[in-house]
Amino acid sequence: MTAISTDLTDLKVAIESRDAQAVSAWYADDAVLTIVDRDHPPADPSVYRGREEIGSYFAIICGRNIQHVVDNLIATESGLAYTQRCRYPEGTGVVCNAVAHLSGGRISTQTVVQAWDA
Repeated sequence: MTAISTDLTDLKVAIESRDAQAVSAWYADDAVLTIVDRDHPPADPSVYRGREEIGSYFAIICGRNIQHVVDNLIATESGLAYTQRCRYPEGTGVVCNAVAHLSGGRISTQTVVQAWDA
């Protein structure tokens, strides 16, 4: 499997076009994705292990009618970060900040913190 470039254009396009397969391709086989949000506080976050489980999570998220906009993208050889702004059709907004460690050019660990409109 080829390592993913630290050029985040493809990741931005995958997220904004809701392409779950392209998003999950950024993750290592043994990656860990941790999400903290309104339903899963730091003491009990959602944790997805392995590309298959992470891919299933993104299939659900990308299958929803949500607008995604990615900005503030930063990448180095060892990590990446970005902000993702989401809007549901009824107007609810969500802001996600994601920070990830890269290993072999793929995301090995990632933490996402989400803030929701009330």
